[in-house]
Amino acid sequence: MTTNHTGNTIELIDQFARLDLTRRERTGIPEAILAEGKKPEQVVAALRTLAERSGFALATRVSDDCAKAIEDALGPHLRLTDNRLARTFIVQRHNYESSSSGGVIAVLAAGTSDIPVAEEARVTAEVMGCEVLAHYDVGIAGIHRLMEPLKDLLDRDVSAVVAVAGMEGALPSVVRGLVPVPVIGVPVSTGYGYGGKGKAALMTMLQSCAPGLTVVNIDNGFGAGATAALIANRVAQAKRSSSQ
Repeated sequence: MTTNHTGNTIELIDQFARLDLTRRERTGIPEAILAEGKKPEQVVAALRTLAERSGFALATRVSDDCAKAIEDALGPHLRLTDNRLARTFIVQRHNYESSSSGGVIAVLAAGTSDIPVAEEARVTAEVMGCEVLAHYDVGIAGIHRLMEPLKDLLDRDVSAVVAVAGMEGALPSVVRGLVPVPVIGVPVSTGYGYGGKGKAALMTMLQSCAPGLTVVNIDNGFGAGATAALIANRVAQAKRSSSQ
């Protein structure tokens, strides 16, 4: 483990990873392990080290084989939380206690097929200390389904909304036209034929005429959840400061 001249701490793991142990303090977003493209033993080593040093670690895009390797290697020693739908894995020391930031966001999914990406966003925001209001299968094909969730998130005064949609990807624009907070649109690789695999959804969101809509890449639930949580955590911090 080394600390460089900027005060940032890095841990080298067997020449294949340099863990950024001070990323959360520096950026507000903790280091996360992208499991996709890595060998299971590399993911296990990174999670173990990060959890031991920081108290917890998050892995995203975890395959079933990788999840089994994590459970076998780390289960006896660390507390594990596996979300197979989101393909995430949280590893914590047994004495680690997460804290609430006071931030509140909402995550909306247009269809049931979009839920895995929405769940990745939810898990990410919760790891960053936010409370998440999740409402799924509220797409524009039956737009009346959206009304009650919108009332809920407005009543709870959320600071940001993540709106996840495949197919034509219209949900984020509709939501942005109805709420007074930033909306992060996530195009999802559901859909088929011309413009399928999230391409039409991405183009729709990028061409939105609703200002205040920000768009992440296809299936990037992690990035959307992190962005929404950053906004919500800053709002919560400002509220605490103004009340003192």
